[in-house]
Amino acid sequence: MKSILVPVEEHRLIQPVLETALLLGRALNGYLEGMAITPNLPSYIASDLAIRDIPFLDPTVRRERAEASRRHFETFMTAQGVPRSETGALELCFGWHSGDLAEDDFLGHYGRAFDITVLGRPSDEPNEPRLPTVEAALFESGRPVLLVPPTAPATLGTTVVIAWNRSTETARTVALAMPLLAKAQRIVVVDFEDWGVSGPSTQDLSRTLTRNGLPVETQTVPNPHGHAGEAILLAAVSLGCDLLVKGAYTQSRLRQFIFGGATSHILSNTTVPVLMAH
Repeated sequence: MKSILVPVEEHRLIQPVLETALLLGRALNGYLEGMAITPNLPSYIASDLAIRDIPFLDPTVRRERAEASRRHFETFMTAQGVPRSETGALELCFGWHSGDLAEDDFLGHYGRAFDITVLGRPSDEPNEPRLPTVEAALFESGRPVLLVPPTAPATLGTTVVIAWNRSTETARTVALAMPLLAKAQRIVVVDFEDWGVSGPSTQDLSRTLTRNGLPVETQTVPNPHGHAGEAILLAAVSLGCDLLVKGAYTQSRLRQFIFGGATSHILSNTTVPVLMAH
């Protein structure tokens, strides 16, 4: 997990996103690549409106926004003492994806060439990270996403909580998280009452992680209100974790949209970094 993609957009959480991406880069001695992003333009808007009616369609505006994002990213990395990438560099370094503003769809595709993408916790509010960006990375990249809360953590991956629901999605996420799990001081595999699908128990997963030399313990946590997402976040905070590992959208997105679900709740409410994959 050496190649880290950091989409940059003007929103309230961009600073904690950059700070957390740097924590990840330092932990893994990795390469951090920034890129300027913008929302997808729905086809019906593109066909019905002129360029002058939508500022971010204007080529000049797009160049200015991309340049502002590049300056923000490079200024932050330089101030933190991170060197620019050189060909073949294997130490912590950064680079920038040159070109126009990238839409969410392109981000999802481009993310396939990276080990992980770092994004802010999404919201429907103005000046916040957007859910379509997160979903593009989750569903199109085939890679994990590190979701950053509004306040950047002081540490990352020291104490890890795995929210184990026995699903394929969570099993895959655990496998993708192994480079970070290998650096953890404490790993807690947490099971929740009346939640999950049929599959291996927490003890089964714990044995496998222990065979990999990892410091693992297990807990079963009550779920008194029947809301797994809320129970997961409460457990993560009470255990003092600085990284939560969970599969994304074990239920379908439509079902989660209509009825709610653990992934949707965590995406909207987490106060700790979350590593997710689908």
